[in-house]
Amino acid sequence: MWRGARWNERVGTAAGTIRRWIAARELRTLLLVAALAGGVFAFLEIAEAVREDETRALDEAILLAMRRPGDPADPLGPAWVEEFGRDLTALGGVPIIGLVTTAVAATLWLLRQRRSATLLVLAVLSGALLSFALKRGFDRPRPALVPHETTVYTASFPSGHSMLSAVAYLTLGALVARVLPRRRLKAFVLGWALLFTALAGVSRVYLGVHWPTDVLAGWMVGASWAVACWLAADLLDRRGRRRGEDR
Repeated sequence: MWRGARWNERVGTAAGTIRRWIAARELRTLLLVAALAGGVFAFLEIAEAVREDETRALDEAILLAMRRPGDPADPLGPAWVEEFGRDLTALGGVPIIGLVTTAVAATLWLLRQRRSATLLVLAVLSGALLSFALKRGFDRPRPALVPHETTVYTASFPSGHSMLSAVAYLTLGALVARVLPRRRLKAFVLGWALLFTALAGVSRVYLGVHWPTDVLAGWMVGASWAVACWLAADLLDRRGRRRGEDR
């Protein structure tokens, strides 16, 4: 009888743990949906303000604040700071994003984490296509207020570097955080992902190749796209588990 009571206690504890895990997962999903909706809404608001030319004064003020007073051709700081800015902007460039994505995806594939590898590749590739489509659709000119400190080839809105860095680094951060046991470690990894994303975007304004609202819009749509990909992957994962249970 004592053993039976002990067994029932263990079953009850396990059931309680499962219920808490399910509740936490549902809460996480709701928070991600809210973040997705908020990001999309913010992007649409920024896009509308840009179309109505309501952001020009703010864009110009921030852009000039990063230039030496009286000389818009000279970014703030000595020459090594300018070079540092060019190095940082590569964090959101296609070559670096492509190399990092390929290396991590290949590693995950070799570790038999094929779903995670596929998620990463699809998120980055689809994000790049979306960025190109949005640029073609809005076709906003690059800033002519100051000289460009690096070469550019596409339209200005939204910032492709900001968007791609948000998609790639936030997805990578989430993949790593998923396997870490402690919340502090998860927050630490995601903090680095946010930092890389922020540096890539700010460097574009510092180099004079983007308006600040281009960068902000890129962050919003990039983060939203990363969240959307994670929600889709989570939905597919749940469906796969349900099919396994039904069998």
